[in-house]
Amino acid sequence: MEKHTAFPYPYLFLLLFIKVIAFRVLIFDTKSLLSIAFIEFPMWALLLALVLLAAKKRVWLAVWVYNFLVSVIFFTVTLYIRYYSTIPSYYDLQQTTQSGSVGNTIVMLSNPFDFLFFLDAVLVLVFARKWKAPAKMQSTKYAAVGMALLCAATTAYALKQPLVDVSYFAKENGYLQSQVVQLYHRADETAHASTTKLSPEQLEALKGNEYVELEKQKAFGLAKDRHLFVIQVESLQNFVIGKSLNGQEITPHLNKLLGESAYFSNVFQQIGAGTTSDAEWIVNTGLYPQGMIPTVNSLNGKAVPSLPRTLKKNGYGSATYHADDVTFWNRDVLYPVLGYDEVYSIKEIPNIKPVGFGPADEVVFDFAAEKLPKQLGKYDRLYTNIVTVTSHTPFVMPEEMQGLDLPAEYEGMYVGNYLQAVHYADEQVGAFIEELKGQGIYDQSLIVVLGDHSGMHGSLVTEQDKVLLENFIGHPYTIKDQFTVPLLFTGGNLFNGIHMERLGGQVDIMPTILALLGIDHENPMMGHNLFQYEKNLLGMRYYLPGGSFIQSEQIYKAPGAKMPEVLYDMKSMETRAKNSEAKKHIRDTDTLLDYGDLLLKPYLED
Repeated sequence: MEKHTAFPYPYLFLLLFIKVIAFRVLIFDTKSLLSIAFIEFPMWALLLALVLLAAKKRVWLAVWVYNFLVSVIFFTVTLYIRYYSTIPSYYDLQQTTQSGSVGNTIVMLSNPFDFLFFLDAVLVLVFARKWKAPAKMQSTKYAAVGMALLCAATTAYALKQPLVDVSYFAKENGYLQSQVVQLYHRADETAHASTTKLSPEQLEALKGNEYVELEKQKAFGLAKDRHLFVIQVESLQNFVIGKSLNGQEITPHLNKLLGESAYFSNVFQQIGAGTTSDAEWIVNTGLYPQGMIPTVNSLNGKAVPSLPRTLKKNGYGSATYHADDVTFWNRDVLYPVLGYDEVYSIKEIPNIKPVGFGPADEVVFDFAAEKLPKQLGKYDRLYTNIVTVTSHTPFVMPEEMQGLDLPAEYEGMYVGNYLQAVHYADEQVGAFIEELKGQGIYDQSLIVVLGDHSGMHGSLVTEQDKVLLENFIGHPYTIKDQFTVPLLFTGGNLFNGIHMERLGGQVDIMPTILALLGIDHENPMMGHNLFQYEKNLLGMRYYLPGGSFIQSEQIYKAPGAKMPEVLYDMKSMETRAKNSEAKKHIRDTDTLLDYGDLLLKPYLED
């Protein structure tokens, strides 16, 4: 086939500009073409110009590869924000092999129009067949120089702006500029270094409490010398506790357990990009995670003052169980850092009755129960940590494991699948509790059951799902419903149906456990004993935009990629005008997070 003269390269930039427009409108709801042309487009155009200038023989191939890579980035960002409600950063490239939740639900997250991002890559193939390679015109160099100057100006401006939330920052300064600024901050150690040191008195004052010495706190030593079991249930949200559907309890075993538990129903997740592994980090350190970076991906291997280590000093042996490859979310690094004596993963746990990521929860609980007699003979007291996995996105359970008879409108729906998965998880937790009673361990133990993070979030929750959720819960599904996870403390003759609605966070779990056991951690923690303190102030760096806070009376959602800032009343979840009290909480939350970074920094890579 005889090819035409050299392809007019301006059309390549026009195609790229159209794609960038589609990206900005879809992700950020941008209305201004002028904003796109001067903020988002220049850096993408500069990279294309450099590709044209650098390519020698296979110019069309270089152009196609560039267009395809840009398409992959735009496509990935689109799916990511639908699921996590935040913009991915270059950090998230570290977790592409870890984030199975998105990988398993890509079909559910995408729609046919998303693949239009790849249309220009197809067109380039057509152009390559009919046209000669784009001419290396002198004007290409001038365009590159012009774009470079414009990029330098916009990036210099971006570097001077506060990077509180990546999504909002990318909306205001451009996606690539946001990545450059994050790289700069990561390289510049002083950018993340914090000098904010808080005494225990100052920390509680920020939360609205008067500090009380540990030995004088409520419930201190109530479970002294008991074994500890911490059961972290995948995707378990608080809104299912105590609820029924067509006369069927969703969590009958946990509901029964409430009568002999202390139940905290207003505890918020605080995980970062590491999701379940971040929950493990928080529960076992009492420290905040990094947020946009999975904490496990940045650990330097240094031993952290942790729940297993503090308990070891007090005569405890420790074991953790998770039915997946121990390298998943870098747990092969996390668990030695936390100091577990025994680690059980898919290498040791029988890989039978597979569901989703690995063997069903019942296999894990049975395996842990079988280990108990030998461990109890080996250690004076035992700390057992069990992380379930079956109730994981997309919550599709084998028919024989579906214990609920769902109404027709719930069948095949995301929320229907979720209720089935949670119902199964509840059954396995209940069976393990009965096993502890059968072995005579229950009365000698403190048992903690918690959810690690939400399951009903992102675009997978359709409008029809939202209607079903509203009917199920009795009110519209709110961010409070999304981010609250159940927290139960139980054991023989410890509690008698205590229900507390005071605000808590996952950082409060470890301090509360140690208070009940009557043990001092001796190292700073970000949380506090939930039995003692009535007020709280929590930060969250993921799922909610940076700068958001959760406080005993208010929830503040900072501005994000598409949504403006919103202040909610904690009880009614009605919006209210931003007031001076909210502004103070924003400043205090920033102080809390700075202090959290200071405590975390010694355990992260330089």
